[in-house]
Amino acid sequence: MPSSRRTTGRGGAGAGGGGAGAGDAGGGGDGDRVPPFMGNNRDHNPRELRSWARRTGFHPSAFFSGESNSSFASSAAPQPPPPPPPPAASRRPPRPRDPDPDTEDDRDPAPPLDLERGGPAPGRGGRPRRRIDLRGELEIPPGFGREEAAPGDAGRGGARGDARRRNGGVERDQAPANAGRNGNAAVAVADVDARKKAEEAEAKRKAEEAEARRKKDEEERDAELAAYYQEQWANEDEGAADAAAAETAPLYEASGGLRCGVTENPGWAPLIFYGIQHYLSIAGSLVFVPLILVPTMGGSDEDTATVISTMLLVSGLTTILHTFLGSRLPLIQGSSFVYLAPALVIANSEEFRNLSDNKFKHIMRELQGAILVGSVFQIILGYTGLMSLFLRLINPVVVAPTIAAVGLAFFSYGFPQAGSCVEISLPLILLVLLCTLYMRKISLFGNHIFLVYAVPLSVAIVWAYAFFLTAGGAYNFKGCSSNIPSSNILLDSCRRHLETMRRCRTDVSTAWKTAAWVRVPYPFQWGPPTFHFKTGIIMIIVSLVASVDSLSSYHAASLLVNLSPPTRGVVSRGIGLEGISTFIAGVWGTGTGSTTLTENIHTLETTKMGSRRALQLGAAVLVIFSFFGKIGALLASIPLALAASVLCFTWALIIALGLSTLRYTQAASSRNMIIVGFTLFISLSIPAYFQQYEPSSNLILPSYLLPYAAASSGPVRTASSGLNYAVNALLSINVVVALLVALILDNTVPGSRQERGVYIWTDPKSLEVDPATLEPYRLPEKISCWFRWAKCVGT
Repeated sequence: MPSSRRTTGRGGAGAGGGGAGAGDAGGGGDGDRVPPFMGNNRDHNPRELRSWARRTGFHPSAFFSGESNSSFASSAAPQPPPPPPPPAASRRPPRPRDPDPDTEDDRDPAPPLDLERGGPAPGRGGRPRRRIDLRGELEIPPGFGREEAAPGDAGRGGARGDARRRNGGVERDQAPANAGRNGNAAVAVADVDARKKAEEAEAKRKAEEAEARRKKDEEERDAELAAYYQEQWANEDEGAADAAAAETAPLYEASGGLRCGVTENPGWAPLIFYGIQHYLSIAGSLVFVPLILVPTMGGSDEDTATVISTMLLVSGLTTILHTFLGSRLPLIQGSSFVYLAPALVIANSEEFRNLSDNKFKHIMRELQGAILVGSVFQIILGYTGLMSLFLRLINPVVVAPTIAAVGLAFFSYGFPQAGSCVEISLPLILLVLLCTLYMRKISLFGNHIFLVYAVPLSVAIVWAYAFFLTAGGAYNFKGCSSNIPSSNILLDSCRRHLETMRRCRTDVSTAWKTAAWVRVPYPFQWGPPTFHFKTGIIMIIVSLVASVDSLSSYHAASLLVNLSPPTRGVVSRGIGLEGISTFIAGVWGTGTGSTTLTENIHTLETTKMGSRRALQLGAAVLVIFSFFGKIGALLASIPLALAASVLCFTWALIIALGLSTLRYTQAASSRNMIIVGFTLFISLSIPAYFQQYEPSSNLILPSYLLPYAAASSGPVRTASSGLNYAVNALLSINVVVALLVALILDNTVPGSRQERGVYIWTDPKSLEVDPATLEPYRLPEKISCWFRWAKCVGT
């Protein structure tokens, strides 16, 4: 029996592979038993190749011994769905069960397991029988395992590809271990490497394409922006383009828009033309200050004509001196509006209100004494070098609100005076705006005449218009005579027309009838000056304000004429000479000091004429005109409403020029905005508080002069009447308050030099400075040899 059992076992092996294998294993044969292919086998791990081999029937020992599982052949290609069962009559009889209950064929068939998803394979109702190829008759096709799952991938929505990506790392790690056992393992590893390399190359290519598209889009966007801004810049007006080029270009590079440089000489005829043009463009500042000041001082029309002639003389002389001995920049010296407010304060002092005899001369002599005291202080400040130290405290943040306050100080005077005769004041204001804004680009023979001559052209046209209105009887009232005020002061019916006739008619002034044809102004023509401490203190502080005003003019003018900024010594020399100019004005009696006119900057920018020689010739013509009394009388005959209308534009221009100095700073800085804004507000608010203390005899003063009467009736009351007068007067002047507040805030609030916009004055000792760029500032050789010891004045 034992022999028979062994024979049967070996015979089973030769007859049937599956059954014999099982029986041999079950009988305790020497060969290994192949585990059954069942879906509920817990030993299966899809991430291990050994588990896959166990499932598919692959056995390493059988493979290398020449035997193979026949199930490879059946599983190499996808199995088609089973055919429908045949009829019952044609069915084969069932196969007899193997007596060994442990064999694989005796078990109940189970649905095949999907190796990727862990479930039964689609389209299969039961588990197929697999035959073990022990003889090695079947061949394993190349790429076995990949082609098999391809159809299933399409039906399962790419699950096979997802599993391959998830298990790629495991396959790469375990494939080398089986490379010696299975030839297609190396193929699978190579395929994974190739696929990963292809994916990396594709990702890299897409990233490069995206980066190239991004760079291309940025280049197209930059090109569009550049084209847009070039178009915008091309459409800007010529003046704005020149100004922008002057700011961005190097300081020492010549500007294409400048017609004539500082030291150039285009010829006598052009020089005379440009010199007269320069003075005509700022005629409002030279002529209209006496038209306001002299009537307030109680002067007659003849006195107004004389003061105008004197002012022309002083302006011509001081301009020539400044171009030779001062800063040597092409800047006109004249009666500045900085001195107008303090002059009105002194003129409306209590001791002068009730004067009837020679009131004008008394006030003029008081003004002369105060101006002389202020001029001496300015001379000391400049020629001792103290100005060079003071420059460290002066920045554009200080200058901007200070100059703007000069124009804002007269907002209560401008249109209230012009509004008394709207039929000539409104047309004049509109005509000036039309010339300066809407017709500024019109050029005749290369000159922007409407921009340069806006004020004299407008005054001439509207003055002629007012003459025709007067001649046509527009200002004739029944029972009223044009001889004002002698005939109208007695008639009540004419009192309401008094102001209209006085400010609108062109034949009211008697200056033309009373002025001499030839009259040479002379020193102390109004009598010896009088000196008082209280008025002297006022003019000392005002001269300091005038010096700050001139600093910005020096710096801006140097850039406009393509020079390096002046040195600190040149600035000190210029301020010292302005002190001498103010001294000359006090000696001759103009009523105000002489300083650099801020309107010069606008004139230089519009005329593009920086020749120093042209200004000297123009100043010489001005001196000659001052000797003819009729010229002063003609200018004194301008109606007051017309003069007030021009001053509305002139004061607005001063405000704009003052605020324009902020371009040297970081204008968007909150520090600078708060300092400038607060300074402008407080410079109007504090004087308004002092000006509300009206004098008890307010009927004597016109309403527009009441703000200048605070010096005698202000809120400051101490034991010293002179100190009370000086403090009340200074705090009622807008420009003084503006300078004081801005100076304190800018030098105490932290801020960088770039943020503050510190003025950069040229250092002559610096190696970066070309000595040739400072040559236009040097004094003439015959004069500088006497002042070589004065290093503090830039000689």
